[in-house]
Amino acid sequence: MDEPFLYQRIAGAIRKEILEGRLQPNDRLPSIRDLTRQWNCTPGTVQRAYHELAQGGLITSQAGRGTHVSRQIDQAQILAHGPLRKAALVHKAEAFLLEVLTSGYSLPEIQQAFTLALDHWRGLQAQPAVQTESALRFYGSHDMAITWLAGHIREIIPDLTLQLVFTGSLGGLFALADGRADVAGAHLWDAATDTYNLPYISRLFPGKHITVTRLAERRLGLIVPPGNPAGIESLKDLTRPALRFVNRQTGSGTRVWLDAQLKQKGISVSEINGYAQEKTTHSEVARTIAEGGADAGIGLESAAAAFNLDFVFLVQECYDLIAYTRDANQPPLLSLFDWLKSSAGHQVISQMQGYLSTNTGTQIEV
Repeated sequence: MDEPFLYQRIAGAIRKEILEGRLQPNDRLPSIRDLTRQWNCTPGTVQRAYHELAQGGLITSQAGRGTHVSRQIDQAQILAHGPLRKAALVHKAEAFLLEVLTSGYSLPEIQQAFTLALDHWRGLQAQPAVQTESALRFYGSHDMAITWLAGHIREIIPDLTLQLVFTGSLGGLFALADGRADVAGAHLWDAATDTYNLPYISRLFPGKHITVTRLAERRLGLIVPPGNPAGIESLKDLTRPALRFVNRQTGSGTRVWLDAQLKQKGISVSEINGYAQEKTTHSEVARTIAEGGADAGIGLESAAAAFNLDFVFLVQECYDLIAYTRDANQPPLLSLFDWLKSSAGHQVISQMQGYLSTNTGTQIEV
């Protein structure tokens, strides 16, 4: 064995045991003599490995007391090493997988659950958790197709990431206006014109050149428990005193549409039990109903399907991606929009329950 590299293997093996918790703070490490026999090396090789670990703050040595794991370990310093950071994450993921697989869940169920959990956390973020130069910054309304794109963007545009922050449609347009976003996602219905997004863009971006790219048309309605036990058929049913409702947050396109519909139908929000209970994603609305926290909620058919819930169709809405025209005509947005126009893009969108791809990729300049 080439000893100049063996000390790194020894140090790496000990570091891994510390990281995974098999060696706890203040645990005593093997003596240099014991490790020399174990690794079939010279005492100098072991001493060099221990020296590297000590420089990293992981271990301490005192004459007559041996070598111990440090009482206070800088976990962030351990995880700063790229390969070790990834290995630690995989280790934690495998432990979780073992637990849920033993409980009887299938791999497709686990993957879908993880995606839904990520959507929840993206809805809580005020900005991307990690900002990098090779990333598209997305702010806007929650969407299942956008979530899919975030997980597969490198298949479309190599070496690119799509960072998602779910802020609602208005939040996405505001983020685009003040430079926090490269692209916004919105489905804001305007009652006066019976159109989506364009009137809002004209008001928020006066004198600016904006490109609007259709992502999809989506089926929006009421998410209800399996079998629709309350027999819900329309928004009017939400006024039943015993019925518990879960809403989307103010500023979301879904909330804008719902409030306009309630006003048109003469339904007071004070009549709806749970109108003030707000969730930042369609997935969270569906999850609340699946857990028994509500009897109905406003959301997408795709979210209802993800939780095996029933769905009462109300409207087919338009979801658009909005960007400055100067950015829309340059990579990476140009590559993304070209993919949406392609047969591959249409196929992905059309396979999602409750999505139509007829106009996917079509563009309008405002």
